[in-house]
Amino acid sequence: MTRDTGRRAAAVEALWRRDALGTRLLAPAGWLYAAGTWVRNGLYDLGLARAHALGLPAVSVGNLSVGGTGKTPISAWVAQWFEAKGLRPGILLRGYGDDEPLVHRRLTPGAVVVAAADRVTGAAAARGEGAQVLVLDDAFQHRRARRDVDLVLLSADWRGSMRPLPAGPFREGLGALRRADGIIVTRKQADPDEADAVLRRARPHVGGDVAAIVHLAPGDLVAVAGASVVPRRPLADLRGARVLAISAIGDPAAYAGQLAALGAAVEAAAYPDHHAFTAEDAATLARRGAAVDVVVCTLKDAVKLEGRWPAQAPPLWYLSQAVRVERGGAELDALLGRSAAAGAP
Repeated sequence: MTRDTGRRAAAVEALWRRDALGTRLLAPAGWLYAAGTWVRNGLYDLGLARAHALGLPAVSVGNLSVGGTGKTPISAWVAQWFEAKGLRPGILLRGYGDDEPLVHRRLTPGAVVVAAADRVTGAAAARGEGAQVLVLDDAFQHRRARRDVDLVLLSADWRGSMRPLPAGPFREGLGALRRADGIIVTRKQADPDEADAVLRRARPHVGGDVAAIVHLAPGDLVAVAGASVVPRRPLADLRGARVLAISAIGDPAAYAGQLAALGAAVEAAAYPDHHAFTAEDAATLARRGAAVDVVVCTLKDAVKLEGRWPAQAPPLWYLSQAVRVERGGAELDALLGRSAAAGAP
């Protein structure tokens, strides 16, 4: 993603969040997008377009919108769930953004990670490398790839337009959840009652039986680069600290809000999702970091910044994330267990 493209993407996202007049004027284009999606789904529903078997049990983790629901940490959590059952997972990505494969390799080192626009081709590569079960990151709309389980994520933190692209961030409406075997409502800043409200609104549309709530909670601070003397720091170190919060993710506001909730005085350095950090970006951020107490980024940013961060700059830390299932854990385990049984040797 170029810097100019990134600025445009960030501007559009800001308009979506405000549900600004400019995005509302795009409503007719959104209707056309929704109509095209409806026709495409109809071709698959009627069997006129064919879904291809992937040769292994497959779980898709997707959403209805673009960005910001926690697909990466939930996909990694699912892969780790299979690892705990003695299976080697293969994680299939679209191949958009070079940060995602690096993040998955960091979170699940034992997994086969394949980035390919065609998930069918990616599945063949993962099988060849020894995968026994597949996790498809961001594949709900990729209906060409047949899957055994469809998990759809909904964010309790989103505040903004609910319109279809390009008038809003939504690829599909709630009606598409009839294809889902289960939904997972994720929350970062949102409180449990807000997550419950999203769950109750979506639940009648879901084709399957699983309805879970997951808290994507802050973990601790992990050293990335710079002159750090300890590998990890507790979150308590953020209370009362001036923090430069670097992020190039789908929901930077929720990330900054999490840091503020921990007692930090946050100065945001937000970039568009999947921004490709340059050495110049890193140098600029390091200079800004010299004026604060702690410089923090996300893991998605850490894997891109660690090789560019100036050696004598203030330490760079990333905020780790804990996946805490608050509701529906037993049902989610049972659903994944069916795929685990099919993938067992």
